[in-house]
Formats: sequence, C-alpha cells, structure tokens
Amino acid sequence: MGLISQKVFDGGCHVIGVIPKALVPLEISGESIGEVRIVSDMHERKALMEKEADAFIALPGGYGTMEELLEMITWSQLGIHNKPVGLLNVEGYYNNLLALFDNGVEEGFIKTSAKHIILSASTAKELLVKMELYTPFNDHVAPRESWQTEQLASYPTE
Repeated sequence: MGLISQKVFDGGCHVIGVIPKALVPLEISGESIGEVRIVSDMHERKALMEKEADAFIALPGGYGTMEELLEMITWSQLGIHNKPVGLLNVEGYYNNLLALFDNGVEEGFIKTSAKHIILSASTAKELLVKMELYTPFNDHVAPRESWQTEQLASYPTE
C-alpha cells in the first residue's frame, strides 16, 4: 500500500491512511505518506474509510483484504453506501472469488441485481473506467438514510 499511496500522493491527490492503534508499531516503520488517522479498532477503521472514500478498490491480498472487500460489498447491498467497489484482478488472482459470487447467484443466495455491486478488471486503467461509469446498486435492503447514526438514535430500543 505504501507504493500506491506514494504514487497517488506524487500525483497531487490527498492520501489518508487509517490504522488501528494496535497496528501502529507493526505497520508504521518510517515516514508516513499523507495524513494518518489512528483509530481504536478495525470496526472504526472501516467506518472511517467508508465515510472518507469515494470508492473502494481491493488489490490482491490476504484475509484482511478479502474481509474488508466483502464488508464493503455487504454495506452496498444493505444500503449503507452507494459507492463503487472494485477488484483489481491482477493475473486472475480473484477469478475463484468471482466464480464463487457467480455460484451464489446461481444458487439463489445472491440477488442477480447484487452481482453488479462488484466491478472487476485486470488493469488499473480498465477498472477506473468501469468505476467512473458505475451506476449505484439500488435494490438495497434499507435506504441509506436509515443507516445514519443520527437516524438510528431516534429508534426505540425495546
């Protein structure tokens, strides 16, 4: 992520890194790029990233990357956000995951309309074009406004 952050920063864009306090000594070893926001935990990290981001892109990665990717897909399906979610599918890294999503649609666990939440491309340029043309998913479980903190505070708890 450091190399990507540096390229984005060098291109004149604002870079925000969001890291849980427990990971600071493990992840930040030198000079940071752009703005770094330290949060209490992973839940707060994802909420802040969702608030600040215009879109989400997952590069090839491990469990953490996949967990965050799936959460952003789920949040789109629920109506928490309406931002594009992209997979940079370098050398087919995510082919099996995409096939799993297709299987979920075929088996009826994923709505056909929800399949289009995730955008995929093998190059960054192609993925960015798809993301710019993205039409937000509209078959949400609940409207975005119902997920806002202020709105939730007014609902009865009993």
